[in-house]
Amino acid sequence: MIEPAGYIEVDMFSTDVDGASHPQAVVFRELLEDVASEYDCSLLSFEVRGGTAVFCFDSEELTADILKILRRDGDDES
Repeated sequence: MIEPAGYIEVDMFSTDVDGASHPQAVVFRELLEDVASEYDCSLLSFEVRGGTAVFCFDSEELTADILKILRRDGDDES
């Protein structure tokens, strides 16, 4: 069994986006799968509830890079 590198939870959408099958969520999932492919890894989990996306990869490197981007973007909003 492949272990996830850690779950990432991000408020991505308005609260009416409440499921992975919503068109906006589908586009985001495809983006995540493309990035995973670039890192030669897999998207292990993806769900969306009330506008919040929760996902994980089997790559610590990709997970760390995403967290760096989120932190940097969060600092820019301050």
